[in-house]
Amino acid sequence: MPGAGLGRQQPQGGLGQDGEPAQPRHVATATDTGVIPVFGHDEGAQHAAARPRRPGFGLRGPRHLRHRVAVEELAAIGVPLGDDGVVIGTDAHRQPAVLGLSRRTAYDVLLIGGLWTAQVLALRAAGTGARVAVETGRAHVWTALVRAAGAEQQCMTLYDVGHVPSLGPSVSSPVVIIRDCGMKPPRGRVTSAPWQSVVTLLPYLSPAAPRLLQTSSLVGIQRVSPDEAAHLSRTMRLPREETEALSTLGDGVTLWCTRKDRYYSLTQPTDAETGLLGNPRRLD
Repeated sequence: MPGAGLGRQQPQGGLGQDGEPAQPRHVATATDTGVIPVFGHDEGAQHAAARPRRPGFGLRGPRHLRHRVAVEELAAIGVPLGDDGVVIGTDAHRQPAVLGLSRRTAYDVLLIGGLWTAQVLALRAAGTGARVAVETGRAHVWTALVRAAGAEQQCMTLYDVGHVPSLGPSVSSPVVIIRDCGMKPPRGRVTSAPWQSVVTLLPYLSPAAPRLLQTSSLVGIQRVSPDEAAHLSRTMRLPREETEALSTLGDGVTLWCTRKDRYYSLTQPTDAETGLLGNPRRLD
């Protein structure tokens, strides 16, 4: 028979074993570029991988000159920074006088002065984010202030004398305790601690004053009588000029002093403080 003994051959473009048209190894498409991809190692990638890399650094960015400032130009970009705390007024140079009540150590303050200054101090301390606890035997003079300061948040609370609980002070939630307990305040149930300062208000000098003067880190003195000024001068080592000035201080003026440092401050209320507390006054 013709063609006997020959192997089965498939013509190009003919039928396959199953009768279907045989597919060529490469089929051109409408988007074919004529380049047949070759799968293998990229020689350029091998050279890039062989380059030494700087450890700890990524891609190197564009080259720019470093930002440099001459020494004499540093003052032009300086930012003035002051103390962190409660602005209690202005000093003799008309600069803000700041009282740092939130500290990492225990801090006791004695204010020999009027209720008005103590209330402004409490209101401004609450404005800095501190929780203010008022220990007082005359809650009626503090109620309006507590309501106005707290609004919907209890940032200022009232407690009877000797009933202040543990308030859990912390760096994120400092506490300021205002003690308005009269001429003879008893020893506080809750004392000063890290991030918890205690401000004791004395209208005048009293038998409790010597103990408080010795234990307080800072003493604020408003207008007092000449006899009281002489006693404070011996205890706080005040010079003669400041001793004589204590009996003539104006309303809102306070001498803040330690054993080494002294400065005056003038507390001027804002419009909101004037509407709530009235004008500065030494006596109530």
